[in-house]
Amino acid sequence: MRGDAGEAPPLVMPKKAAGGSTTADLLAYLFGPGERDEHVDPHLVAGWDPDLPCPARTPERMTLPDLALLLDAPVDALRGPRPAEHIWHVAVRNHPDDRTLSDAEWGEVAAAMVAAAGIADHGDEQACRWIAVRHAPDHIHLLATLARQDGRHPRLRGDILAMHAAARAFEARWGLTEMSPLDRTARRRPVTGEAEKAARRGLPETARESLQRTVRQAAALARDDADFLERLRDAGVRVRERRGDDGTLVGYAVALPGDRADRGMRPVWFPGSKLAYDLSLPRVRERFTPHVAPAEWALAETRIREASALLGRAGQAEGAGDVAALGDLLAACAAQSPALVRDRVRAAADAFEQAARAPGARSLEGRARAGWRACTRALEHAPRAGRGGGAAVVLTLLIALVEAVEAAAAWHRAQEFRAQAQAAAEAAVLLREAAGLTGTRPPGTGTKSRTGRVTRTAARGLPPTTPVTGVPARPRPGQGPPDRPGPARTR
Repeated sequence: MRGDAGEAPPLVMPKKAAGGSTTADLLAYLFGPGERDEHVDPHLVAGWDPDLPCPARTPERMTLPDLALLLDAPVDALRGPRPAEHIWHVAVRNHPDDRTLSDAEWGEVAAAMVAAAGIADHGDEQACRWIAVRHAPDHIHLLATLARQDGRHPRLRGDILAMHAAARAFEARWGLTEMSPLDRTARRRPVTGEAEKAARRGLPETARESLQRTVRQAAALARDDADFLERLRDAGVRVRERRGDDGTLVGYAVALPGDRADRGMRPVWFPGSKLAYDLSLPRVRERFTPHVAPAEWALAETRIREASALLGRAGQAEGAGDVAALGDLLAACAAQSPALVRDRVRAAADAFEQAARAPGARSLEGRARAGWRACTRALEHAPRAGRGGGAAVVLTLLIALVEAVEAAAAWHRAQEFRAQAQAAAEAAVLLREAAGLTGTRPPGTGTKSRTGRVTRTAARGLPPTTPVTGVPARPRPGQGPPDRPGPARTR
């Protein structure tokens, strides 16, 4: 089953769906035909009361408004404040290759999932009220109202993680497909509402996707907190700082200009940790390195190859830190590459994103990591350093990056990180496409390059031009105009 937004985890894969404040509307959707007439025979398979009548099959005993009133009754009876969104809604789906589960089996899965999540422990008669609706062969929807019948609030922290663990038992017991573990490495995908808003505004991608790319590039190049925040503002992003009582920075949030909610009354802010697991402030700070002098692209190419060889001999913790630094290097290259190859390199950086997040502990002292971090800092000046070398200089760097990404893919395969290995392999293909666009051969070779254009597949392609163009290069100390006064905390 599948899991948390963007992941591909266990047997019965729980995926948190949209909550809301209107139980009746969500019931109307679950028991209705669906948005594209995809709901077939919607009916109850389980609920807080085993004798609960099904509105679809026994409408004379239970209507949808009646069911909504029953589900909402504990919420309406609360003496204290009601939750802002009192509906908990999760979809649970099994693998397409698995056999079709019976209603009884799905009912058993539903009871185990709500127990694992903290909605309704087995035998707890005062728990939250919940139902499980099946309207397709391969999945069910769980709906609960977030108030216990004894007037207390449920504790749901870590609900999806706990449900994934429960799903593993069903995989083993019924011989279903084992999915990858929920390791918090997949990209946080835009929700449906974000995609619809971007379409209404005529934008090529959502605000979340634009901000992910811009923040990642700023994090890859920044030297400290102030430099990081300034790079974000220079890229045209609104920044909101969160500071502790002593004035130190403890968090940040970003918003895309023009992206507003509540009928245009307020900006839509994304904390770094909500953009991606590795964009929280502590994880961004791990990237900070002292400023180093710019290097020529040829030297960067040599360092990249040396670091690639070192990755092959790295252990799990050291390699995890190494691939994270390689992800930063690709983000920097995407921002600094010549226009001819920029779209392909940007697509490769996006594809490699999950490969940069290896599960488990990571060391920040790896030798490959040090080499790639030095290249990242030097390549901030790559357009100026590479002007004289032209396409041949760009090609040597791209070929070195292909080798680095392929080394990362091999390392992930050795660690049995399947999702990360696949992401790295796709990034390597896109970098080869970029190399093919240069139309030149590698320096020092007598034969024409064989890295010709690769045919684009339906599942892969160039990302459209983004509203935020990237993180501008910063002047080196002692060069360019003097520093201007810092901006306000939000802009």
